[in-house]
Amino acid sequence: MASSAAACSDAEKANWVLNAPRLLGPWRESVEFSGEESQKDIVMLHGSPKHFKQSTTTDASSEEHMLDLEKNSSSVDRSQWVLNGPEPPGLWHELMDSVRETISYCGNKYSSLKSQPMLKSVVSVQREIFPILVWGRNYSISKFKHDLMAGLTIASLCIPQSIGYATLAKLDPQYGLYTSVVPPLIYAIMGTSREIAIGPVAVVSLLLPSMLQKLQDPGADPIAYTKLVLTATFFTGIFQAAFGIFRLGFLVDFLSHAAIIGFVAGAAIIIGLQQLKGLLGITHFPTSTDVISVMEAVWSSFHHPWNPHNFMLGCSFLCFILISRFVGRKNRKLFWLPAMAPLLSVILSTLIVYLTRADKHGIKIVKHIKEGLNPSSVHLLQLNSPYIGDVAKVGLIVALVALTEAIAVGKSFSSIKGYHINGNKEMMSMGFMNIVGSLTSCYVATGSFSRTAVNFSAGCETPVSNIVMAITVIISLQFLTRLLYFTPTAILASIILSALPGLINVNEIYNIWKVDKLDFLACIGAFFGVLFASVEIGLLVAVAISFTKTILISIQPGTETLGKLPGTDMFCDTEQYPMAVTVPGIMIVRVKSALFCFANANFVRERYYLVLKNLIRKQNMFS
Repeated sequence: MASSAAACSDAEKANWVLNAPRLLGPWRESVEFSGEESQKDIVMLHGSPKHFKQSTTTDASSEEHMLDLEKNSSSVDRSQWVLNGPEPPGLWHELMDSVRETISYCGNKYSSLKSQPMLKSVVSVQREIFPILVWGRNYSISKFKHDLMAGLTIASLCIPQSIGYATLAKLDPQYGLYTSVVPPLIYAIMGTSREIAIGPVAVVSLLLPSMLQKLQDPGADPIAYTKLVLTATFFTGIFQAAFGIFRLGFLVDFLSHAAIIGFVAGAAIIIGLQQLKGLLGITHFPTSTDVISVMEAVWSSFHHPWNPHNFMLGCSFLCFILISRFVGRKNRKLFWLPAMAPLLSVILSTLIVYLTRADKHGIKIVKHIKEGLNPSSVHLLQLNSPYIGDVAKVGLIVALVALTEAIAVGKSFSSIKGYHINGNKEMMSMGFMNIVGSLTSCYVATGSFSRTAVNFSAGCETPVSNIVMAITVIISLQFLTRLLYFTPTAILASIILSALPGLINVNEIYNIWKVDKLDFLACIGAFFGVLFASVEIGLLVAVAISFTKTILISIQPGTETLGKLPGTDMFCDTEQYPMAVTVPGIMIVRVKSALFCFANANFVRERYYLVLKNLIRKQNMFS
C-alpha cells in the first residue's frame, strides 16, 4: 500500500482528492434525490440542510437510483446543485419549522392514539403530560425515605430564603412563602428533573422590581404594585408554556452562557448592596438599582443617627452561616448543617429579640406575616391595565432569564446522575406552574441553584422532595407565622448575602477570557451594565454584543488550508496540524462559517487570493 502510494504521480494524487468518496449527509441526501424522476417523491424547502424533507421511499430501489444518479451526473450538474442551493434559514423559517414540528408531532401522536382503545389512549396522554405517572409506578419506601430527608432539609433553607426574597421583590413576606407552595407541587407532577428545587430566586426577585417600579412605586401603592407583579407572573407563565408547546427553546439561546454569567454576577453585587438597607437599618433607600445611587444612599445614612445593633446582629449570624457552610464542605456527613443554618439563625435571632425586647431599642423586625394558605388572586390580575404592554415585556424578559437559569441547573445535576431532561417539557411545566401560581398569589418561581445543590447533597431520588418541602411550608403558613413576628430584618439580609458568593463565578469568567475574547466582552458588558445602569440595560448590552459577535463571524469568517494526515483519510488545518501534507497543485480551503452570502462573499474571495498567494510564495521559496 505504501509502495503503490509512493509510485503514484502528482496528478493521480490529485485525482484521489477529487474523486474521494464523500459521506452521506442531509445536504448530500437531498441533492442526490433532485432529478426529473424523483420530483414526485420530494419536497424541497428553503433553509439549512436540516430543513430538507427526504423521500418516503427508502427501499433498495431508491438507493440504486441514487447511485446511478451519482455516476451519470456530470461535473456541471454537480456544480449547479451547489450554485442553486437553498437559501440559509432566517428566524421566521426557524419559527415556522418549530410550529410544523409541533403540528406534525401532535398529528402523529393523534394517529397512534386513534388506533388504541379509549382507556389506553387516555392513559397515554396523561403519561405524556404528567411524568409522575411514569416514574411513580416504580416508587418505593426506600426512595421516599431519601426524599423525605431531602424535602425537610431544603424546607429549612427555603422558609427563611423565601421571606428574604419576597422583601427583595418589594412584596409582603408571605408572598415568598406562597411561591414555595403551589409551583413546587405543579412541577413535581409535570417536571422531568429529579433534583431541581423550585421556588423564588434572588435574580428574578431583583429583576421584577427593577422594571415594574418604573410603572408603579411599591412604597406609594403596594397593592397596585402587587397586582402588576402577579400580572407579570401570569405573562411569564404564558411565554414559558408557549416556548415549550411550539418548541421555541432556541429563543433562550439569545442569552448566551457568557452573558448570563456576567449578568448574574452583576445582579449578585446589586442584591448585596440592596441588603445594606436591612443590615444597617436604613430608612430612606433609593428605588434605582445602580451601584452609584445605592452607595450615595449608604454614605448619606452615616451622616444621620443610625443604630449599630442591626449591623452587629446581622453580621454575627452572617458569619455563623458562612462558617457552617465551610464546615459542611469540609465534612460531607455534615451536609445538613449549612442547610439548617439559615433556619437556626432565624429561630435564635427571633428568640433574642423577643426575650430582650430589642425591637424597642432600634432593631427593625418583620412584624406581621399573614397566616393561612394561598388565597386566590384571579381578581388581582390587571389584564385591562394601561400598562399591559409594558408588563407583557417584563414577563417575556423574566421568562427568558428564569428558563435559562432553571434549564442550566437541571442539566447540570441530571448529567451527574446520568439521565436526560426533556427541555420542552421543562418549559411547559415551568410555564403552567407560573400560570397557576399567578392565580394563587405567587410570583415568578424557577429552579434555585443553592437549594438544588442542597437537595442533591441530601440524597433526593425524585421530585417528591418538592412535595415534602411544599407541605412543610404549608404547615408553617398555617401555624408558625405568628412566631416570626419578632424576626429581625437584618437576619433576612444576612441570609440573602450568604447565598450571593455562589452567584459570582470568577473561575468561569476567567475561562471565558481564555477561550473567547468577544464572549468575555459580552460577559463584562452585562456585568457593568447591571452594575452602573440597570438590570434591563445590562441584558440589552449583553444581547447586543452577542449579536455583534455573530454578525462579525458571519461577515469575516476564518479560513483554513487543509492537508491530509499521513496514513489516514483525514484532512485537517495545516497550521493546527503541521504534519498534515498538502497535495501539490491542489489547494483545499475550508471556510469556517455555515453562512455564505453577499455580506461575506468579497471577504472570502480576498482571503482565498491571499492564501493562494502565500502558498505560491512558499512553493517558490523551496523550489
